[in-house]
Amino acid sequence: MDQEILQKFEEQDKKLEQIHRSVEKMRKYFLWTLIISLAVVVLPLIGLIFVIPQFLNLYNGANLGL
Repeated sequence: MDQEILQKFEEQDKKLEQIHRSVEKMRKYFLWTLIISLAVVVLPLIGLIFVIPQFLNLYNGANLGL
């Protein structure tokens, strides 16, 4: 009986280790998904901060010439 319990504990320990590895992989996957999503949204917004004033100056300059 004691041997059975020890064997069950070892099996549970192996399964817990597999679960831990799987959870760590998922955590890293979600972290990189978050980083890439932020880069796809935030970097274009930062670019627009610089492009829109130049476009408005160009547009207003073209209207003044008419």
